[in-house]
Amino acid sequence: MICGDSERAGHGVELSGRVTEFEVDGIRVLCVREPYANRMGFLRRVFAFGRFARTATRLVKKLDADLVFATSTPLTVGIPGMKGAKHLGVPFVFEVRDLWPELVIAMGVIKNPLMIGYLKRLERRIYFAADHIFALAPGIKDGIRKTGYPAERISMIPNSADLDLFCPDKGQPLDRRFGSPDDFKLVFTGAHGPANGFEAVLDAAAEIKRRRERNIRFVFIGTGRTKPRLVERSKKEGTDQIISWVDPLPKRELAAALAVMDVGMMILKNVPAFYYSTSPNKFFDYIACGLPVLNNYPGWLADMIREHRCGVVVPPDDPKAFADAVVSLRDGVGELPAMGQRARKLATKSFSRDLMGKRFVDALERVRAQRRLRRVAVG
Repeated sequence: MICGDSERAGHGVELSGRVTEFEVDGIRVLCVREPYANRMGFLRRVFAFGRFARTATRLVKKLDADLVFATSTPLTVGIPGMKGAKHLGVPFVFEVRDLWPELVIAMGVIKNPLMIGYLKRLERRIYFAADHIFALAPGIKDGIRKTGYPAERISMIPNSADLDLFCPDKGQPLDRRFGSPDDFKLVFTGAHGPANGFEAVLDAAAEIKRRRERNIRFVFIGTGRTKPRLVERSKKEGTDQIISWVDPLPKRELAAALAVMDVGMMILKNVPAFYYSTSPNKFFDYIACGLPVLNNYPGWLADMIREHRCGVVVPPDDPKAFADAVVSLRDGVGELPAMGQRARKLATKSFSRDLMGKRFVDALERVRAQRRLRRVAVG
């Protein structure tokens, strides 16, 4: 495995030199020392992506492989994937976790026509170099197809639910950072960035404070570029009295934290390109823990929440509707266990790590077998 460095890596290895080699669970890891953090500005991140791609390309060409698998984002991760696979003469499989450059264009992050043109050409180049592509959401699969890439070579395999690590367990002790035992706790985990649309929750928190509602606690676990500004806003408006800002937690601690929450929040900035083109890990962690989900944007997850009755969907950019939903969920505590049970059932039946892992491995094996057959036919 070739990977980059991150403030949240948690591998516990001291990196030395440009590339550090170590082992994790029997997997040989080549970690490129290229600092990266969500709080970095766009240009700084682009610089890091490019430097990582150059080093990773050099590394992968020296490996002995049967297949090269690269997972985005960013899109540039596909460069060492396709170049390395071509050099080694093996199949290349690309996983698309976010549609680049579509999403960053939709958010207005990239506006330069030359840059947009370059990224669109790079996108097509990487896609058409791949023997197979994994899409993590229905909209991602549609976006790949629109480039002309063959639909039969795309597999839609979303993120999965770790049913062993994330599971219902209300007997966990309550950490003081998460409020008091009497609080109705709504949690969000993950990046605190421009795409996450935190303003929607802060607007709802202000409405809840205005109504003088009691025993409601929002818990935000994570970090990101917008977090300092969000914390400052909550202090100015006095909503910090009902909000807990918690730094990122290791996976096991996060699983224990989710187990004592009442509702998981799925929030995103109201950008239509997000609706069917994201597959957030946090959703699958929530439902694995048996948490009802409060969702504030349309899309395939909202459709699923409604169909399986495992949460509540509110319209985007509507703080009153969001506040109404929070109060309704708090006051309808008797309904929460049934919602949670349906959430856990959905995770078990449709998104378990074993199920998704098998689909993933089967697809890789088919790609490898098809390449062998083509070689035999040519020979």
